[in-house]
Amino acid sequence: MASKKKAKGAAKAEKESKKGALRSAVHASVAAKRGQQDENQDSSYMKGPILLRGKMVPQNTTSGNLLAPERDTDWLHEDPWRVLRIQAEFVDGFGALAELGPAIAVFGSARTEEESPFYQKAEEIGRLAAERGFAVITGGGPGIMEAANKGAYEAGGTSVGLGIELPFEEALNQWINIGMVFRYFFVRKTMFVKYSSGAIVCPGGFGTLDELFELVTLIQTHKADYAPIVLVGCDYWQGLLSWLEGSVLEAGNISKDDLDRLIVTDDPEKAVRIATGGKHAALPRS
Repeated sequence: MASKKKAKGAAKAEKESKKGALRSAVHASVAAKRGQQDENQDSSYMKGPILLRGKMVPQNTTSGNLLAPERDTDWLHEDPWRVLRIQAEFVDGFGALAELGPAIAVFGSARTEEESPFYQKAEEIGRLAAERGFAVITGGGPGIMEAANKGAYEAGGTSVGLGIELPFEEALNQWINIGMVFRYFFVRKTMFVKYSSGAIVCPGGFGTLDELFELVTLIQTHKADYAPIVLVGCDYWQGLLSWLEGSVLEAGNISKDDLDRLIVTDDPEKAVRIATGGKHAALPRS
């Protein structure tokens, strides 16, 4: 009797053992399938709107790359990054000057001393322009630029200084309501042309001549709609005008109309009246 009970218990135990083994096998199969599904899910990667799978899945995420420490900083000195800096300068310049209103540009040497008659004329030009309701835009430096800014500022007008990053350039002068320093000359020149409708050019050097001929070229090629350009200082500019009328015009490299855009005077009041007068018939140069 005891042996029958023992045999029956052993059979029951064996049956339970087989059931346990079957359960384990089922669980293992389910786990394997889930693992395969997880593996398939892990092998897919959405990079923005693009689906990547298998070997195309990147090892690092876009956000991870953004937050990772820099291995080097060579990219700071490469053209793609420069393009972004140039774009930023345009955006900042447009944002700063978009609501400026009517304005004229005043160019001239940074080396002009305060005792110079041309410093006094530039200061008067700034004052007269402000009294006519025009903002005055300069390169923001010392000399002629400072004088024009000072005249506009003290007259209660809007005085703008657009500086340039140079190794030897001083900071923006103190007579400025709106100031900005640019890395790139061509961005700075765009701001001068875009936001002024006339220009007065006082005696200056290569930088002033560069600005003068840039404006003349833009007008000649119909890239800019501009008032006549006024040169202040008859004696100072006479040599340049004589060369243009002689060598350059006689060689057929410019036309008489190009020269008529340049009006020379010693009178600040006349200079401002012409520069703020918009488009009109060419005037004599004296």
